[in-house]
Amino acid sequence: MTKVKINGQIVEVSAEPDTPLLWVLRSELKLIGTKYGCGMALCGSCTVHLDGAAARSCITPLSAIGEREVTTIEGLHGKEADALREAWTDIDVVQCGYCQPGQLMSASALLQKTMDPTDADVDAAMSGNICRCGTYPRIRAAIHAAARAMGPRLNPPLPLK
Repeated sequence: MTKVKINGQIVEVSAEPDTPLLWVLRSELKLIGTKYGCGMALCGSCTVHLDGAAARSCITPLSAIGEREVTTIEGLHGKEADALREAWTDIDVVQCGYCQPGQLMSASALLQKTMDPTDADVDAAMSGNICRCGTYPRIRAAIHAAARAMGPRLNPPLPLK
């Protein structure tokens, strides 16, 4: 048995150390929001967060998790996640929806570290996420809308004396 922290909870899993995290999530823990796409980390459908950074769960063995926290689409929460979900709905990003959990996980990781991303920032962060429906312009627009909706995230200046 291996203990891992997933979505804020420590769970025990019985999978072998070389089992891809994706299969631990989907088969053993029944967290099926993370999708299987290509199995080679090329499409982004399996994206999760490892300590807040986007990672491809299809090629990440259970043994590589260690003490790091795994966040799946089911556990994604916070200001960035709320703003992204609202923007995704307002802009009507989704067509077939299969890639969307991975898209949201990558977009959330971007907004956690970049308050006002440029188009180049968005393109770089999302470059490993494939949308077979081609909703890339709407994905980009939704990320920018979410960043605007969150507003300034710096502490306000202290008043002058």
